[in-house]
Amino acid sequence: MFLQNLRARLGARLSGDSEAGFTLIELLVVMLILGILAAIALPAFFNQRDKAGDSKAKENAHSAQVAVETYATENGGSYKEVSLAKLHKIEPTISETPGVAATKTEGIIVGELETGKGYEIQSISSTGNDFKIINKSGAMEYKCTVKEVGGCPANEDWSKG
Repeated sequence: MFLQNLRARLGARLSGDSEAGFTLIELLVVMLILGILAAIALPAFFNQRDKAGDSKAKENAHSAQVAVETYATENGGSYKEVSLAKLHKIEPTISETPGVAATKTEGIIVGELETGKGYEIQSISSTGNDFKIINKSGAMEYKCTVKEVGGCPANEDWSKG
């Protein structure tokens, strides 16, 4: 009798008939693993929104740059009297309303340099980063304000990124 009972229990144990679910320890281990994975992954996703806003500002600055160069081509190579309204006629996707750096609203500020041989474009992102394209007589500079945040690299030169 004892051997039959032992064989029945051992057979049921090996076939898994008596196990109906997970133990509390197994569930806690799985929850711990999921918590660790979430702690690793979530901060990476939060930064994506900032990067998207900065990418939009960079693209706006680049569109304005192309429009400024088109304006200069149409005006004998001069950047004198360049304005957002004139650029908007060349490229309608450029906003006619300039951004205001003090309130950090999105937008573009365009102005000619004092010499008339260059220009400065400032594009303000939703994160508050300012992205500038400066042309000083053909020497191009790409500057940004907040290092290592969003789309602004540590060297503050966003031309490579």
